[in-house]
Amino acid sequence: MVSHTNRLYLRRLLRSRFPKIVFVLVILVNILDVLRIHKTIRDADRTPAPKLSQPLERIYIASMHFNNERVIRDHWSPAVIELSKVLGKENVFVSVYESGSWDNTKRELNKMALELENMGVPHRVEMSDSTHKDEIENPDKGDGWIDTPRGRRELRRIPFLAKLRNRTLQDLIDLQKKGQHFDKVLFLNDVVFTTDDVLKLLGTNGGDYAAACSLDFSRPPEYYDTFALRDTSGYAHAMHTWPYFKSSASRNALVNHLDAVPVASCWNGIVAMPTEPFTSSSKLRFRGIPDSLAEHHLEGCYNSAAYQAVHPERGAWVSTWQIFSGLWINRVMRWVSAPFDSWVVRKRVAAWEKEGMGRREPGEFCLINEMQVIVERGWAHV
Repeated sequence: MVSHTNRLYLRRLLRSRFPKIVFVLVILVNILDVLRIHKTIRDADRTPAPKLSQPLERIYIASMHFNNERVIRDHWSPAVIELSKVLGKENVFVSVYESGSWDNTKRELNKMALELENMGVPHRVEMSDSTHKDEIENPDKGDGWIDTPRGRRELRRIPFLAKLRNRTLQDLIDLQKKGQHFDKVLFLNDVVFTTDDVLKLLGTNGGDYAAACSLDFSRPPEYYDTFALRDTSGYAHAMHTWPYFKSSASRNALVNHLDAVPVASCWNGIVAMPTEPFTSSSKLRFRGIPDSLAEHHLEGCYNSAAYQAVHPERGAWVSTWQIFSGLWINRVMRWVSAPFDSWVVRKRVAAWEKEGMGRREPGEFCLINEMQVIVERGWAHV
């Protein structure tokens, strides 16, 4: 029989120890979870690139460059040469468009073109002498131009880039008409990469995808391309560092280091896509949103040190502390971050739709509360 005094003592004991016990259990569970995630990432990073399938897929490589001399010379050109060797000259076409660089980008691309020629790799390296200054001084300021808050009529960045990117696809379309078929188009930005990186990307989800994207980093551990990446719910990032996403489907796939992280849209430096949408009757092309919608202040959708930071020779690219802090910061950010930008975008699209009959923007989830224009030395937010 337990006395009244003993019962009071037990209650006090439980009340004083229970929070401590819960706290210790929470810490232990978190430590075990962090160690599990870290081991999964570390082991997966050691996995070699998949072997090339037989028969080999044919890959059309498309790229644009502007003032990229250093990265082309030190990393990009050697990587493209090596990738072409591994894929085989009969399975690759390299299409490059250079747009008015004033450094030695043209020289480095000419060197690469000569080496591709000596290897027998079919390619086109097209160069333009029209600089950004020439473009923005063009007296024809019609489609693709916008009246900005700076009191000027300025050249929009996204339609300008879309036009150039479509030029890099012209040989894909022409070769298809001649009976030369390619399986995937590989868009390569001015990033540092290896052949294994590309082979892993091409093999994502067994090669079954609408688009497979890399993650690129300029200032690790923060990822770079916040403009294009949207999770499965269409949200932008919850945070710039791992595990990035608000959507549980995207976030859980990343945390568990699955082969493919599902998202609604992406770009992030390297993108692989099936060629069919570009070469079939649908004739998919890159585009910007209408100028009239852009007037509502909306827009739609790297270096060796950064590469080394996320490709360590030993261990995982995400530390145990980054995993622990990232999981908890992400939980907090999902609760406290208000969808203000999404509300602003929806409001501006709705206002634009009311301004004219038949106006509709199907890619609203890709829109961002920004206005981007071409300037002499690159591009700018206005």
